Amino acid sequence: METKQVAQVIDLNKCIGCQTCTVACKQLWTDEKGMEHMWWNIVNSMPGKGTPKDWETMGGGWKDGNLVYGRLPSKKEFGEAWNFNFNEVHYEGNKDKVQFKPIGDRPEWGPNWDEEQGAGQFPNSYYFNMPRLCNHCSKPACLAACPTKAIYKREQDGAVLIDDSICKGTKTCQMACPYKRIYLNEERNVSQKCIACFPRLEKSVAPACVRQCPGRARHFGFLEDENSQVHKLVHKWKVALPLHPEFNTQPNVFYIPPILPKTLNADGTINEENPRVPLSYLISLFGNEVEYSLKTIATEREKKGNSELMDLLISRKWHDMFKPFHQSPV
Repeated sequence: METKQVAQVIDLNKCIGCQTCTVACKQLWTDEKGMEHMWWNIVNSMPGKGTPKDWETMGGGWKDGNLVYGRLPSKKEFGEAWNFNFNEVHYEGNKDKVQFKPIGDRPEWGPNWDEEQGAGQFPNSYYFNMPRLCNHCSKPACLAACPTKAIYKREQDGAVLIDDSICKGTKTCQMACPYKRIYLNEERNVSQKCIACFPRLEKSVAPACVRQCPGRARHFGFLEDENSQVHKLVHKWKVALPLHPEFNTQPNVFYIPPILPKTLNADGTINEENPRVPLSYLISLFGNEVEYSLKTIATEREKKGNSELMDLLISRKWHDMFKPFHQSPV
């Protein structure tokens, strides 16, 4: 069987942070016992510490061809599922006397603890929304680190999956994954993560996070298919970039870098020179190629005639965004 690789391109200029993708995934895959704290798909505000907290500094991936083990994130750093005083507020006649609040230990972090805080100073403060999920890497560090061979990569679509019948919960996959997108189910002592909605893929249906996006921010398809939008954005136009390419796992989730409005001078006039999001910060996320990506997008936006790139990014027909996975779920 010829090896194929599904990939996703997420346009950060169109993501509004509504978390529809997050809820779609949660409702479909992580509603069982031991999965309460799991958000296989999550939208974080950037700049920010994300989930788990400070994941970008935890380590993992590959360096000089060698597997690197990073730090194991704690459940609190992911953000535990909180319990709330539902009964007190709704069923004990106190709705006008008490506030809705978490009960038990005071929370110290959550999946979107620093949502929309961002960085910079008024009037040039900024943030952008960045969906994060398993990258289904071409060189997955989690697979290499698994001592029981429970993690494998499917030939028909490149999805990286965990066979929980042989997973022993060693957590080495969590340490090796530099993106920290793997959770531990403490009830079952198995590692769990995004499965690329592979049962949907087998029916030519796009993943839930892709299909449910109201902003048309997600493109999905086979990376090697020259007619797919993901191939054109990644390989032809080279405007879609991997997150932290220096981790060397060859991720298959790519991002169109954010542009945001122009900055303002002290007198309120528009500053045409300085970008709202500092280029240095975008380079720290997406590598040096981000400058080429931004310039290419800017050039195509200024064209008077037709632009294939602009047509791809606008995506007037939603089902073109993820062919051949454009069938409706039944």
